[in-house]
Amino acid sequence: MRLAVYAFCCFALGLLLVGLRELLFGFGENRCSMTYMFEYPEYRRVQLPKRVARQYPSYGLYLYGEGAYAQETRGLKLTGAPVLFLPGNAGSYKQARSLGSVALRKAENLDRPIHMNVFTIDFNEELVALYGGSLRRQTQFLHESIKAILRLYKDRPDPPTSVVLVGHSMGGVVARALFTLARFNPRLVSLIITQASPHQAPVLSLDPYILEFYSTVRHRWATNAEDLRNVTVLSVGGGYLDFQVRSGLTALSCPIDDLSKMSVVATAVPRTWVSTDHISIVWCKELVLATVRAFFDLIEPETGQFTESPEKRMSVLNYHFFRHPVLQPGGAQDAPVTFSAPPEAWKEVNTLRLFYSAPKEAQVMYFLFALSSRRKAYSHFHCRSNNMEMTSWLYGCTQMSGSMCVQAVDLSSLTELLPAYKAVTVKISELLSVSHLIIDASNPSGTEFVVECELQREESLTVSVQVPHVLSFGLTVSDISINSSGLLHTLQLQDFHQVYQAFRITITSHCKTTKDRLPSVYRLRVPWFHEDSFDKASIPSVSEIYSTLHTSRRDNASSALLQLHTAPNCQYKVSIRTSFPKVLGQILRFCGPVLPVYSAVVLLLMIRAQLSSIKRSGHPAAMQEGMSQSLQLHKLELPILLLLLLLRQSWFQDVWSSLGLPVVDSLPLNSVEDLSQDPKASVQEWPRIVSPLLFVLGSSIAFWGSTVLRVFVCFLSFFLAPLHRPSVSRDCGTLRLHSQILLIIFLIVLGGVTCGALALMVSSLLHLYRVLRLRMAERSLSHMLNLAPQKVSQKSENGFRASDGQSKVKECNGSPLLTESVLQDVRDDLQLHFSLSTLLTLTMMLSLPSLIHWRHNLRYWFHLDPDPCWPHVVPLLISSVLLINCNTDTLLRRFVCISYKCIHVIYFSYIQSHIHQWYSLECLIWSYQRAFFMMLRFIMLLNYYYNI
Repeated sequence: MRLAVYAFCCFALGLLLVGLRELLFGFGENRCSMTYMFEYPEYRRVQLPKRVARQYPSYGLYLYGEGAYAQETRGLKLTGAPVLFLPGNAGSYKQARSLGSVALRKAENLDRPIHMNVFTIDFNEELVALYGGSLRRQTQFLHESIKAILRLYKDRPDPPTSVVLVGHSMGGVVARALFTLARFNPRLVSLIITQASPHQAPVLSLDPYILEFYSTVRHRWATNAEDLRNVTVLSVGGGYLDFQVRSGLTALSCPIDDLSKMSVVATAVPRTWVSTDHISIVWCKELVLATVRAFFDLIEPETGQFTESPEKRMSVLNYHFFRHPVLQPGGAQDAPVTFSAPPEAWKEVNTLRLFYSAPKEAQVMYFLFALSSRRKAYSHFHCRSNNMEMTSWLYGCTQMSGSMCVQAVDLSSLTELLPAYKAVTVKISELLSVSHLIIDASNPSGTEFVVECELQREESLTVSVQVPHVLSFGLTVSDISINSSGLLHTLQLQDFHQVYQAFRITITSHCKTTKDRLPSVYRLRVPWFHEDSFDKASIPSVSEIYSTLHTSRRDNASSALLQLHTAPNCQYKVSIRTSFPKVLGQILRFCGPVLPVYSAVVLLLMIRAQLSSIKRSGHPAAMQEGMSQSLQLHKLELPILLLLLLLRQSWFQDVWSSLGLPVVDSLPLNSVEDLSQDPKASVQEWPRIVSPLLFVLGSSIAFWGSTVLRVFVCFLSFFLAPLHRPSVSRDCGTLRLHSQILLIIFLIVLGGVTCGALALMVSSLLHLYRVLRLRMAERSLSHMLNLAPQKVSQKSENGFRASDGQSKVKECNGSPLLTESVLQDVRDDLQLHFSLSTLLTLTMMLSLPSLIHWRHNLRYWFHLDPDPCWPHVVPLLISSVLLINCNTDTLLRRFVCISYKCIHVIYFSYIQSHIHQWYSLECLIWSYQRAFFMMLRFIMLLNYYYNI
């Protein structure tokens, strides 16, 4: 049995390590370029009103500057457009230096006298992603900071009326929370850009304040969407490298017709095309340049301030973050275009494809594609060029004069920028007034470039491919060969629309000739979210693309697309197989936060097995035996399925809500509202696959975590042994009754005056000390008796231990002699207290964020307010102190039946809570405190009464 448990836990640990490796290191290195400061950065503190300074002593407002600009702004006489940077979880106000430095250098290189003043807020590097008690305080300070910034411009002839906000991580959530304040004027903020901000839900929610904060923000932006349409919000996710805030959480929840709320992933941003981790998204040069370019395009030359036009804001942001056509925002020519080129500059293309390589000499060249005879045979016209100049290059001729075009319309606004070239695809059926398509291949600067164009039939260039099942483990391969007769091919990846799917796509290209070939570009396009990713490959080459999704398609109406920008007359082979390591990485990315809940369930089942063993044999089960008894999926999955079925009933939802219980979500994070709206919806494979796997991974964490703690206790007891007198009693480390009462009072006062997590940590360490003393006693007894491996003590016929006089203590001349049963008693108590200490350690770890926040702000205030642990920690403090004196004999004599039933109750309470999202871990902790320890406290009180 022991070998089987170890083998299972090693296998589960291997799965966990593989998933962690893929999550942390499975998407290559960070390809962002670093931003540098050319002069030493300076942060000038902005004086706030005394009332604000007293109310928020740990916060501050600063103005960023460098060199001469820092000297010019010493007196805070500002003339630029204000931008305010908000750091995120444990973020520094100095993270604004990348944005501020790039904006300063761009202003110096402009002919127009416009620039930006970049401000930044010091939030004291608070852990707001883990402790939500300070989120409201940060929002209120942000409001005061905006008013203070605008007061600096009051003497200007055209003072700004709003401030642009750039929020990183939780700073972006705080920026949106501004609009929940009762006295906030929405006109003070017209544009918000967030970077890796979890708008959908908190990544971790260890206290109710984060949940309440998110609920308030979500309700404000959902119920008052019409009032906030003039506020433009752009959310940028980091991509696969950001394992702290997955990009699916960065999507903005807004009505479909509200175009002013935009979400995009960094891999899809033009001229960026890279994934960023959670920190580098602030300094990633490619993304910072896109942000700064957008800001300068939003500044009105007449006033030097940001535009008040929502339409212009959306146009500029779409240009820099989504499509990036060659024409600047507002540069599209509605008026007809005329040409003055001589007749010899015009050439008509009579073939279906054009390949043109511009020479080094400057020349004027136009190519014409006649459409009159090709409208029925071809559906699209596709063209691409590696000439990256942002000028018009595609026109639709509306009036011809011989072989020349006299008048045309500009179609260049349909251009899309790709990593290797610019490309445009137009639908011929929409060009009814156009007789010819014109490609401007002029080369006035003498730069060499290549132009490739062709007429296409969409149906012949689109192929559907069925992706392998997620449980094929890479053994099933979907192959397709493409004899490239065109420039663009599209593969429809059927049934690829769920986040738990992951594929390794191998693309092999081969050409007979490679001269003057443009590189191939492979694009994974996701129709329902801007999370496209690009890969560039030379010819010939073998490219491997790992394809995963940030968001699922709920209605399963469409699938992801793989667009191949290929070279003509080449052969391509595409192989698709499931990548099981990537699947594990996706499961940890989306469901990793609930693993502690599964681990807690396994620990409780192990304690249940121990108490059952005490009732049956008088000894607690070993950890391996307890683990084998806890690995019973039917005890976990059946109650969950039953509860989810009941939650589909409206009456049960009403009862659930009336009890004040949190909203239950089923994997993959679908709310109860979604379940109730479509009761006939097809059951997804996701919960059936993921929930058992999470249980296995949670079991591995519980087992190996307990093992690590056991090894730690062993080593620590070895080093602490010289400081203690050797003891052979099972009562070592216990407390007298009056000492327990005084200790309980001290811990309650300590938690109420300072921080509840501090008192919890002290009580957990006290219980750990009891475990250490038992471990030292067990070692001393083993050495004294020089015993062989553990033997089973004698039992009576009913399975319980014999009386003390018969088997436990022997006497010689009136003095007790040490026997093997004494060692067995100590080992039994050690096993029981070690399991309890493991649960206490888990609870202590979950309360650490509030303790860290309290310690971080200790110089500003002594009492943590609000405290998520107080007063719920009081039953836990009392119980943990009373449990110090617990031993297996007292449980065995009177109360093992009660304990056994208590564990059943606790087990079902955990079953109820573990199916929640991560925010239900709060319910887990509270149920742990209220149910488990309150019941065991009752047991111990009865135990004291019995002994007295």
